[in-house]
Amino acid sequence: MGRRKHNSAEARKEANKTYYVAKLMNNPTSPRKTRLVADLIRGVDVDKALAILQFNPRESAPKMRKLLLSAIANWQAKNEGKRIEDSQLYVKSIMVDEGRTMKRMRTAPQGRGYRIRKRSNHITMVVGSRVEETTAAPVKEQTEE
Repeated sequence: MGRRKHNSAEARKEANKTYYVAKLMNNPTSPRKTRLVADLIRGVDVDKALAILQFNPRESAPKMRKLLLSAIANWQAKNEGKRIEDSQLYVKSIMVDEGRTMKRMRTAPQGRGYRIRKRSNHITMVVGSRVEETTAAPVKEQTEE
């Protein structure tokens, strides 16, 4: 492996240490219906997002709440000794991608059969800390002329 490729791989590894990801694969709900819930919690603080998901009547809300708790647990595994309240965790990004589609047949008039598509999705949730982002950003010093 060349030096430039090695350096970029090391930089990618360091960047991934600050990501706290949880994934839910093959969730048997339509991606369109799940995106409605995902849009509610994108960019919201973790405690507020948990409250939103707890009282949302949609089918995918309890699954996404469990996924958010898993992402928080992943954050705790990488940051032992830190408190969630002090780090100001929030839902950094949430993506709902289309998963496998099962095709089924439903009886139709005159001996025909209509196709039913049972869709599924993949949910990827990334939790970030607002405290780390503010301290990690370099501050430019102003010079007077």
